Parts: sequence; structure tokens; C-alpha cells
Amino acid sequence: MQVVRRLSPIEAPELIVGALTGDDAAVWRLSDERALVVTADFITPVVDDARTWGRVAAANAVSDVYAMGGTPLLALNLVGWNVEELSTDLLGEVLAGGHEIAREAGFVIAGGHTVDDPEPKYGLAVVGEVHPERLLTNAGLSAGEVLVLTKPLGTGIILTALKRGRAAGAVVEAAVATMVRLNATAARVAVEAGARGATDVTGFGLLGHLGRMAAESGVDVVIDVDAVPVLDGVRDLAAEGVVPGGTGRNLSWVADRLDAEGVDELDVTVLADAQTSGGLVFGVDPAAASEVLARLEATGHRAAVIGRVRAGTGRLELRP
Repeated sequence: MQVVRRLSPIEAPELIVGALTGDDAAVWRLSDERALVVTADFITPVVDDARTWGRVAAANAVSDVYAMGGTPLLALNLVGWNVEELSTDLLGEVLAGGHEIAREAGFVIAGGHTVDDPEPKYGLAVVGEVHPERLLTNAGLSAGEVLVLTKPLGTGIILTALKRGRAAGAVVEAAVATMVRLNATAARVAVEAGARGATDVTGFGLLGHLGRMAAESGVDVVIDVDAVPVLDGVRDLAAEGVVPGGTGRNLSWVADRLDAEGVDELDVTVLADAQTSGGLVFGVDPAAASEVLARLEATGHRAAVIGRVRAGTGRLELRP
């Protein structure tokens, strides 16, 4: 994010959302009623099964469109592949997983690009559309709203445990199930509830993403730590020191704007956990919260109201 801030801003009236606000995708206005949402994302293998990795990577990439309130239309595969050590059959499984997610989400993967890479990577460049007046952005939070999180935290810690051979099968299965869940329904519920501020929770963790939203929206965010849903087994793994390196960097980034007095260090670590294909977090009017949660829970989401937004200057406060 700091690298992007050193670039010259792009002067284009059609560019509604660019890189400088740290949003999940770029948005280009086509008309008063239509705008394109454009994004790209790819990841290294997170599980041993190639097709499952493909599904997770595709769900992770298309999530950026949903986080802007959009609908995906078209995608291209982005592949880094070690052609000397990995078979094309294995690559076929990865791509098949991506296509499964595309079919579920209703968009088309129409080609892509592959480069030789010592470390395999897979993801998508995705084009979607959104109505400019129903756009979700980092800068859209308003004082008085409550915050809804649509998936439990902990995938980063669980995937780290998997790499170290310390994750139980049931714990991994739960993490995979949440990572392949699309954020399509969550985005639709957020937009229909009047949300304007939203992001998906990925590599910067809940604290990192909410910290950026608070700064861009010019508000403070208060998080009720005990209300945040967390995958089973995550706290035990974190207590054993099984934490991805990105989590520590996330904490460093928000440290000067974070008030965590009285909150257990373990809980702070989990809130900063670097996620893969996480849920959405968005602000809504408190009067709409019950209906929002009911709709999410009816569609299988493990969602919760995790805090509130107040007038401020971009700070985060954790309450035990």
C-alpha cells in the first residue's frame, strides 16, 4: 500500500475508484447506471489437493468484485507453473477447480496466461459490473453504523498449521469450507441493507482492513472482541505459536492507531490473522442488523455483529 501511495494519481473522470484508497478493485464508470469493476488476485498453494486449491484461489479472487458490491462477468486465469517439476495434469486439476467456482458464481473464464515459475501460483483477473450508486468502498463507513462480519476468522493460522503438519483434519475441512464459500450472497445482503462501506477480509487481517476503512472513512471503529466469530481450534493453535508471518506485519501496521488495553494478546493476534478468501465486513444501520444476520444465517453464513462505527479520526478500539 505504501508503494502505491508514491505513484502519481491517475487523472480520469471515469475512474470512480483507483488504487490510492486501498479498495479491493478499480471501478470505471460507463454510464450513470453502469460501471466496470476490475481486479486481479492470485495465491500460492494453500492445501495439498490441486482442485481444492483452484477453488479457493478463484473464490478469493472473485471476492474483490463482491466486496465492491458488484457482479462478476468475465475472468482470465493467471498461472505461475513449474513446468519441470509439476505435471500438466496437475495444472488441469487446478484450473478445473477455478472453473467450478466460476460456474457456481455465474461468470465465464475465457482464457488466461501462464508463466514458468519455480513456485506455483494461481488466481484470476476478473471483470464485473456495479451500479455506481450502489458501490461499496473503503471510504463508505458512517458514524452510528454497526459492523457485520460474514465469515469466521482463523484461516491464516489453520493454513500455517497445515504446512507445519499440526492441523487436525476436521479443522482443515472447516477452513476449506469457509474459503470456498462465495461472498455473493453477503454482498447482495449488504447492498440491499443500505451498506456503503465494505471490504473483504484477506491478507491484512480484520484489523488491517478495518484500520484502512476507518482511515479512509474518517471514523473510528470499535470492535467487541468476544463477538467476533473464530474457527474452532484457531485459538489453541495461536497459543502454541502457530501464526503466519503476515499476521505480525498486520499488527505492526495498525499499532499506532490501535487501542487494545485490557484485551488478551492472543485475541489481538487472531484479529490480525492474515486471511485467505475471508468474509465481508460492512457497516449498516443498527435497525437493519437483525434482518441482515437472519438472511445471512439462513444461507449458511456464520455471521455476527462485531462492533460499531463512531465519529473519529481513523482509530481502532478493541473491547473485551
